[in-house]
Amino acid sequence: MKKILYVSDLDGTLLNHEPKITGSTAGVINELIGKGLYFTFATARSVYSAVPITSSLDISVPCILMNGVSIYDIPSQSYIKNEFIEPADSAEILKSFERHGIHCFMYRIEDDVLTCCYSELTTKVMRSFAEVRKNKYNKPFVQCDRLADMADEKTVYFTTTGHYEELLPVKQEVEKIAGVDIAFYLDVYNGEWYLEIFSHKASKANGVKYLREHYGFDEVVAFGDNLNDLSMFEAADVKIAVGNAKDELKKAADIVIDTNINDGVAKWLKGSMN
Repeated sequence: MKKILYVSDLDGTLLNHEPKITGSTAGVINELIGKGLYFTFATARSVYSAVPITSSLDISVPCILMNGVSIYDIPSQSYIKNEFIEPADSAEILKSFERHGIHCFMYRIEDDVLTCCYSELTTKVMRSFAEVRKNKYNKPFVQCDRLADMADEKTVYFTTTGHYEELLPVKQEVEKIAGVDIAFYLDVYNGEWYLEIFSHKASKANGVKYLREHYGFDEVVAFGDNLNDLSMFEAADVKIAVGNAKDELKKAADIVIDTNINDGVAKWLKGSMN
C-alpha cells in the first residue's frame, strides 16, 4: 500500500475567510488522521501564527513554514531544518529596499527562536501586520536602527507588504541575486501584495521533497490557492486547487474542488477516502 502525504496550504485553502479552520474541517481531518491519514500543511506563515491557527488538528507530520524556510515538528515544538540566507545576499537585499525607500521585516532564527526585526513601521499595513502578530500570536518583534547590523548568518527571511507598483522594482532587483528566491503574490485578506525573500534552497517544493525523502512517502497530494503554491504543485504527484484559487493555480492543477469557505479540502478528503 502506498504511503501518501496530503499537504495543504493554509490561507485561502484550508482556512476560511476569518481566517480559521472550521469545526467541520477539523472533525473530518482528525477522523481521517485517526484512521491513518498522513496530513500536514505548507504556509508562508511563521510558527507563531501557523501553530495556534491549526491547533484543532491532530497533526503529527512536520509542517513547512515561511514558504519552505523551515521544517517544524509541532509535537516536539522544535525546528527540524532551516535554510539561512548568506550575509552578503542579505546586504544586497537591504540595499535594494533602501534604494526604493521601502521598509521591511527581517527574520532571524537563533537558538531555535524566531525573531522579527524592523527599523520603522512606515505604513498602515505594516503597523497592522506587526500589531496582529504581537498581540494575537505573541510574536517577538525587535526594533533596531539599522537592519544591516543584524543581518548575519542567522537571517532566514525578509518580507514586506504594499502596493504592487511600489514593490515590483525591488522584486525585479532581488530576483537577480543567485542565492535567494522570492514569493510575490496578492494578499487574500487586504488586497495588498506580499514580497517575501528567502534562501534559494527554501521553497514549498523543497519542503515537500524533504518530507517525502526523510519520512518515506511514496506519493504527495497538494492543495493550494495562490501563486506561492505553484512550487509545491511542481513537487506533488496530485495537484488540487480550491475553487477560489488563482487562475494560474487552476491551470496547473489536476483537480479543482470546492472553495475554502465551503470546506473544500475536507470535503474532497472525505469523499476520496470512501
